[in-house]
Amino acid sequence: MEVRKPKIKAVPYDEFKDNASLEKLVDELHEGGVNVVTGTLDQMINWGRSNSLWSLTFATSCCGIEFMACGCSRYDFSRFGFEVTRNSPRQADLIMCAGTITHKMAPALKRLYDEMAEPKYVVAVGGCAISGGPFKGSYHVVKGIEEIIPVDVFIPGCPPRPEAILYGMMQLQRKVKVEKFFGGANHKQNKDERELGVSNEELVARRLGDHRRETIVVTDVPQDFVEEIKEKKEEQA
Repeated sequence: MEVRKPKIKAVPYDEFKDNASLEKLVDELHEGGVNVVTGTLDQMINWGRSNSLWSLTFATSCCGIEFMACGCSRYDFSRFGFEVTRNSPRQADLIMCAGTITHKMAPALKRLYDEMAEPKYVVAVGGCAISGGPFKGSYHVVKGIEEIIPVDVFIPGCPPRPEAILYGMMQLQRKVKVEKFFGGANHKQNKDERELGVSNEELVARRLGDHRRETIVVTDVPQDFVEEIKEKKEEQA
């Protein structure tokens, strides 16, 4: 059986840099019944990464119950691509730190963060992970995990509602979608960069003066988001 190779017309380099020429080519393909989506490779990769975030389960106290509730059928965070949780830092994209971190537990948290592959993210869930919570005046509790590792999203509460956790994870998705992947989030760190102990994207942001890596604090969950979650729960019931 003869297999015929498709003939693909090459685009001259000058026309490839010209947006008008590319738009004309896309319009011609649309007229012929071909569906074409244009964008950058960074956007496509970050779209896939943001919708497949694998979290390292690091629940040390009661906020972990809220995280478990988000994974159950009532809230079902698998709709957003968060359903895959891992017990190994080698397979995780982010640490979902839910609960109190004592000084005895702090070295283990730092070790797990260091063992994760780049790019990696951290979400602090609840008052204990953010500032020590009701134990902030105690001698044995870390006053916020930001003293140990860099945090991308703060989700306050004692404990935070599942809607707040979902909303905070959606904010992390927004951060991932605007990242620079090539030469940014996936570049190889040199010795000096490794000693700083921060992520690749943070290093690039500091060098470029970019503020997109600023920590997000979930101060209020939009009411329309809460109503949307309630409507979906009523439909499932």
